[in-house]
Amino acid sequence: MDKVNEFEFGEDVDFNSVYRFSEESNEQYRIPNELKVEEESATLKRFISHHSTQQVSRLNELERYYEGKNTTIFQRERRKEEYQADNRASHNFAEYITTFIQGYMVGVPLKTEYENELINEELQELNIVNDADELNSELVMDLSIYGRAYEMVFRNDGLKFAKLNVKNIFLIYDDSIIPKPLYGVRYFNDVLNDEVMHVFLYSTTMVYHYELDKNKKEMPMVLVEEEPHYFEGVPINEYENDSKRRGDFESILTLIDLYDSAQSDLANYSQDLNDAMFLIEGDVKMTPEQAREMKRVNTMILIPRSGPTGQKESVSGRYVYKKYDVAGMEAYKDRIMQDIFLISNVPNLLDDSFSGNQSGEAIKMKLFGLSQKRATKERKFKKAIRRRYRLIAGNMERASETILDANKIKITFTENIPRALSQEVEWFAKLGGRLSDKTILSLLSFVDNPAKELEAIEREEEEQRNKRKIELDFENEAFTDYVGEEDE
Repeated sequence: MDKVNEFEFGEDVDFNSVYRFSEESNEQYRIPNELKVEEESATLKRFISHHSTQQVSRLNELERYYEGKNTTIFQRERRKEEYQADNRASHNFAEYITTFIQGYMVGVPLKTEYENELINEELQELNIVNDADELNSELVMDLSIYGRAYEMVFRNDGLKFAKLNVKNIFLIYDDSIIPKPLYGVRYFNDVLNDEVMHVFLYSTTMVYHYELDKNKKEMPMVLVEEEPHYFEGVPINEYENDSKRRGDFESILTLIDLYDSAQSDLANYSQDLNDAMFLIEGDVKMTPEQAREMKRVNTMILIPRSGPTGQKESVSGRYVYKKYDVAGMEAYKDRIMQDIFLISNVPNLLDDSFSGNQSGEAIKMKLFGLSQKRATKERKFKKAIRRRYRLIAGNMERASETILDANKIKITFTENIPRALSQEVEWFAKLGGRLSDKTILSLLSFVDNPAKELEAIEREEEEQRNKRKIELDFENEAFTDYVGEEDE
C-alpha cells in the first residue's frame, strides 16, 4: 500500500534512516554465560566493530551538542538564494541542562560514611587519594551527556579508581534475568602507529592485551600479554543515567534544532532588511554612478523627466522586503523554549516565577520534576558506586588488608538548592523538639564527618578544662604562699 504522507510507515520502513540514532546505537551487549570471548577472537572483533560504527556516532553527536556544535543548524542548506543572509545561530541548551543537573546533584559532594570509625577513616583517606569528589562530579556529567559513564578500579601504588572515556569502552553482560558483567572491553589506536589498535579485554579474573592490524582486518587479533587482576569481578564499573541509558538532553535535540532555526531566521530577516532592494517607480534622470553616490551619502534625490506636454512625471521610491511577523516569531520561540525546559525537567531561571524572595519550599515545588528525575539518577548512581567499593573490598581482602563491607557504606546526596533550614528549625523548636549535637552538625554541608567533629570539640573542651585547672592550681598556690607570708 502506498504511503499517504512521509510520516506513515509501512512494515518495511528503515527506522534508522528516519530517526537521528539507530535502534542499535544504545544497545547493551549480552551473551550466553558459557561463551568465552577470550577464546573467540572473531566474536570480540564483531563487538568492537559494532560499537565503533553503531554506538560511537551517537556519543559523538551528544558530545557535539554539549559543546554547542549543534549539527543540524550547520549541516543543512537553509537558504536557496546565494545573495540572502545565511546566519547559523547555535544555542547551547545542552550544556545548560547538564551543568544545572550536575550542580544540583553533586554541587555539594556526596558523603560516604562507614559505621566503624577506624574503617571510616581509611575510607575517607582512600577517597582523598583518588579525589573521589571530583571523580563523582565528572561521572555525573558523563551520565548527563551520554547516558552512561565508566570507571576502572586498579592497583598502582595503592588502590585507585579513575574515569574512562565512554567512546572507547563497553561492557558485555550475561543473558540472565539480572544481567551481570562478564567482560569489559577497552580499545584505542596506537599513539605512534595509527594502523595498530590495542584491545584490552577484562574478564572476572584476567586482563588480556591484544593488538589488531587495521590493514589486515581479516586476520585474528594477536595476544600480546595476559595477567590476573585480583579483583572479585570485572574491574570496569558502568554507571547508567536511567534504565534506557539516555542523556538528559537527548530527547529534546529536535527542539534545540527548532530554536536554532527560528533564531537564525530572525537574524537573517534583520540582515536582509538592511540590504533590502530599493525600488524607484517613475522615469528619472539618473545614471548608475549617481545612484551609487547617493547610496554612499545615504541621500536620494529623484529628478523626474518631463512628459510630452512638459509636465513632470510622478516619481516615488520605496524598499522592497519580505514582511515578517516578528511578534509571532518571538511567541513561537518562547513556546519552544518552554518545551525544552518542560521536557528536560530543568527550570528556566530567567522565568519571572523565579524572581523575588521565595521560600525554600516554593523553590522545591518548582523543582519537583527535576527532584523525581534526581531520585532515579541517585538510585542508579548508588548501585554503581557500591559496586566500586565492593571491588575494592574484594581486593583488600585478598591482600589481607582492612575488611570492608560495601553494603554498610552510607551514601548520602545533598540537594544543592536554597533551603529554608532556619524556618524548619524554628518550627521544630516551637513544637518543643530537640536535636542531638551530631544531628545538628550533619545538617551543615561543610561538615563531612559529624562524629569526628564532635571528637574534635570534645578535645578542645578537655584542653580548655585542663588549662583552667592549671590556672586555678596556680592561683591557689599563690594565695597559700601569700597567706603564709602574712602569718610570718
